[in-house]
Amino acid sequence: MQIIRFLSDGKIHFGQRVDDGSARLIEGDILGDHRVTGQQVKIDKLLAPIVPANILCIGLNYREHAAESGSPIPEHPVLFIKNSAALNNPFDPIELPENSEQVDYEAELAIVIGRTARKVSRADALDYVLGYTCGNDVSARDWQRILPRSGGQWCRAKSFDGFCPLGPWIVTRDELPNPNKLAIRSVLNGQVMQDSNTADMIFDVPTLIESLSSTMTLVAGTVILTGTPPGVGMARKPPVFMKSGDVIRIEIEGIGALENPVK
Repeated sequence: MQIIRFLSDGKIHFGQRVDDGSARLIEGDILGDHRVTGQQVKIDKLLAPIVPANILCIGLNYREHAAESGSPIPEHPVLFIKNSAALNNPFDPIELPENSEQVDYEAELAIVIGRTARKVSRADALDYVLGYTCGNDVSARDWQRILPRSGGQWCRAKSFDGFCPLGPWIVTRDELPNPNKLAIRSVLNGQVMQDSNTADMIFDVPTLIESLSSTMTLVAGTVILTGTPPGVGMARKPPVFMKSGDVIRIEIEGIGALENPVK
C-alpha cells in the first residue's frame, strides 16, 4: 500500500493513494489502529508522508561513498541527526541559505518505524517497520567540513530549514520484503548523479534497527535515513553544488520519485 499525507479542501489527511489525483481516506492512526475507508477524495497537494518523531541519519553507509569522501569504512553505524524543521514536502523548494555556498544532494532510503522498538534483534527488526520512503539528506558541505562555527558536528550542516525532503509516499513493508535490494538514483536537471543499489550498504536495514535500538528507544514515527551512495556533488571534479533553478529528483525502485526545485 502507498500511504500518503496530503491536503484536500484545506484539510490534512492520510490516505491510500489511488492515482496522482485521488486517495481513499485512512481513519485512525497510521502508527496504530487504522483502516482504509471507501471514501475517495481529491489530492490538492502532497505533503511529506509523515511528520517524524525523530530524524536519525546514518553516515558513510555505502563503501564507495566512504571511499569518495576519503573516509575509512566504519566498524559501527555512524549516527547523526537532523532537526525537525528540516522536513520538506515533495515538490516544495529547497531554499538555499544565504550563509552557505556548497549545498549538496544525497539520495537515501528512509525507514519509517511503525511501533516502538527497544533492544530489537536483527531477526525481528523488520517487524517494527511501517514502510519506506525516499529521502534527500541535503547538506551544506562548507558547514560540514570547513566552517569552524559548525562546531565540528554534521547536524548543523544538515539541519537547515527544508534540508530533509521526504516522499512522495510510504510504501508499506509487505510490498518491499527486502529493502536491501533496491536501485537508488539521484538525478539533477535530468543528469544521473548517483546510481547504485541498497545492496551496497555496509550496514543493512535490520542491522541499523538492531544497532540503534540497542542504545535508544525508537519511538513510532521515527524516520531513519540509511546513508547515501557514491556520486554526491562534493566528491565530483569539479564539485557540483545545487544552484537556484535546479531540480533534484531522488528515485528508489519500488517506491517512486521525490522531486524538489531549488531556489
